[in-house]
Amino acid sequence: MTTQRAALWSAFWLSLGLGFGGWIAYTRGGEAGITYLTAYLLEMSLSVDNLFVFILIFSLTGVPANLQARALFWGIVGAIVMRAVLILVGVELLERFHWMVYPLAALLAYAAYRMLSGEEQRFAEKQCALCESWLARFIPIEPRLHGSRFLVRKEGRLMATPLLVALAVIETTDLVFAVDSIPAVFSVTRDPFLVYTSNIFALLGLRSLYFLLAGVIRELRFLKVGLAVMLVLAALKLATSDLFHVPPLVALGAIVLIVSLSVIASLAFPGKKCIHRDEIADVTPNTSGCEECLKSGEQWVQLRICLKCGHVGCCDSSKNKHATAHFQASGHPVMRTLQPGESWKWCYVDRMYVE
Repeated sequence: MTTQRAALWSAFWLSLGLGFGGWIAYTRGGEAGITYLTAYLLEMSLSVDNLFVFILIFSLTGVPANLQARALFWGIVGAIVMRAVLILVGVELLERFHWMVYPLAALLAYAAYRMLSGEEQRFAEKQCALCESWLARFIPIEPRLHGSRFLVRKEGRLMATPLLVALAVIETTDLVFAVDSIPAVFSVTRDPFLVYTSNIFALLGLRSLYFLLAGVIRELRFLKVGLAVMLVLAALKLATSDLFHVPPLVALGAIVLIVSLSVIASLAFPGKKCIHRDEIADVTPNTSGCEECLKSGEQWVQLRICLKCGHVGCCDSSKNKHATAHFQASGHPVMRTLQPGESWKWCYVDRMYVE
């Protein structure tokens, strides 16, 4: 999906979500409309954190840009069904057991900590290792992509492709995100219709939003801080709902203010750049595959090239992780992906992508 097309689709989904809020205000009254809009913008803001993880998932599983839309489409379809179940369960629990607001508030506070500590990304990294993925316990993994196929049959065995691994990790991480975001919306409203529709409209625009912002999302370094603050405020609002009533318009203003300040701060105070770019040389791959794997008779197709010497190694999704092992042995800091359709570079020393 091109950036222009992603922008048009993002504008369409945003207009649809806001238009639905207008319909809510017309049919249910202004306060219901503002409540929906607050829940929708909260979900949209929290869903931006998904984009960071999507980038990580696709880079670790080696899924090229032309196949990412397929994985995201089915991932979002699964998320819509899963969130419907979670919302119904959550509403029922809150109606039967009012004290559940306190563990849910604690869950939101912990989610804020997890977001700032990078625990979500470490979870995704662990799940994306093809040989160690939970999916590998149920079905063998074929390390090569086979077009848009999720499954392939080789030598009579049904095997999962990296595209299915990426889809499985998207669904797994969305379960983690849903456990965070749904209680956050409960701090705004417990009307199941408003909770579910705000979730759905936020999810529908997520695929196009990913392709629109994938190239710039890493520059918004204070966005996670802003989202963590929103989670903490949602936790406080949920826990003190019996003591204080926060008008929907105040909650809406707080969300807009926090997101705006996060973006402005990110633009005003950009993060540090990689200081090892001078060690990038004009190199060509020394071999057509991972050098160490070729010597041992193994084969791995998701490859990385050292931009100092041209060494080719298998990525961290493999069991051997020869690209990382080469850095540890040589100290050469920057590598580049050799996946078709991708060109990102990673600095092992600075632990960041190289622009």
